[in-house]
Amino acid sequence: MTATLIDGKAFAAGLRARVAEEVRALAARGVVPGLAVVLVGEDPASAVYVRNKAAQTVEAGMRSFQHRLPASTGQAELLALVATLNADPAVDGILVQLPLPAQIDPQAVIEAIAPEKDVDGFHPMNVGRLATGMAGLVPCTPLGASMLIDSVRPDVAGLEAVVIGRSSIVGKPMAQLLLQRSATVTIAHSRTRDLAAVCRRADVLVAAVGRPEMVRGDWIKPGAVVIDVGINRVPSPEGGEGRTRLVGDVAFAEAAAVAGAITPVPGGVGPMTIACLLANTLQAAKARRGI
Repeated sequence: MTATLIDGKAFAAGLRARVAEEVRALAARGVVPGLAVVLVGEDPASAVYVRNKAAQTVEAGMRSFQHRLPASTGQAELLALVATLNADPAVDGILVQLPLPAQIDPQAVIEAIAPEKDVDGFHPMNVGRLATGMAGLVPCTPLGASMLIDSVRPDVAGLEAVVIGRSSIVGKPMAQLLLQRSATVTIAHSRTRDLAAVCRRADVLVAAVGRPEMVRGDWIKPGAVVIDVGINRVPSPEGGEGRTRLVGDVAFAEAAAVAGAITPVPGGVGPMTIACLLANTLQAAKARRGI
């Protein structure tokens, strides 16, 4: 392997330590940031995320408020809880874990969260602030990915950046963050013609499509920074019933032989998401109090 390995786990640990230090300083002034996480239903992956978020929130010295609702919860009931959390002065950040059961419109819930408490960065007001270059709360995964890019290429001005994926959660905000840093940005997706050729132009390539190992080694420009946001479960080559392993959207071994720097899966962008959630909660707590 020639590429530098971008260790998201170590970077996230450092970010969490910096957040905890600032939280201690705030606590000394009588301010303890609070994060409320709402889980509707029993989706196993979501339950694991929520557990991890709660544990890391407490570890950082913040208050963790967990609200677990049954899968049968109606939209009006969830919106009423969001309204209560919006009005609660102890709560600085609100996160409603997605996906939600079919009877609830996720967009209605996102729009109901007070923008200043929207630590996921999904509220249209925060989306607009990011698009217009104003300060606001930025979605955690692209925020974490951009920090990892900075760790190996602090100056991306004038570089070609390609983001594969156009979701509102990762692809679009990632492109906005790169644009703010004066990169020349292309958003590619499933309908992009000759996707491999588009990727080969990229000095910075961000893959966020959710297709296992779609990006091959010969799609990578030599020396490029490759950020793999994908987390896909595939059958394990060792065989055995139910044995699976995690892979990204990039064929790691092939890409690592060509790239200048690359994130692994797991241990790359994933750990940054919760660390950035804590950073956003801290930012929200300070902004609400004019600190």
